[in-house]
Amino acid sequence: MAEQHDDHDQIAKNFNEAVNMAPAELERFLDSDDSKRVGWKGEDGKGDGESVGHRSGRRIVELKRTKKAELTEDDYTHMKKVVSYVHRHLAQGGPAKDKEHSDWRYSLMNWGHDPLK
Repeated sequence: MAEQHDDHDQIAKNFNEAVNMAPAELERFLDSDDSKRVGWKGEDGKGDGESVGHRSGRRIVELKRTKKAELTEDDYTHMKKVVSYVHRHLAQGGPAKDKEHSDWRYSLMNWGHDPLK
């Protein structure tokens, strides 16, 4: 059981390092047109037109506001997905010009990471 706890501690640490936007800051961004415009809409069967990243952003806000003792295994799985996404997209480096107004940045911000911070 201690091994599970250690794993969860590491996942939470990695998640909190990857997500550098506060919940209120992320919520404000998710309400923006830029947030809603970018990202893969996916074929998840939901058909609601919301991108995978935007949906993830809403979940990240919930996770950041949840007490650690109340996090589920599914929550930790999503936290690992967020960390993986952020690291993968940061490795791309983004556009050479105007990172501030790029879809690359807006997509990362949907996942709770502002690369300009």
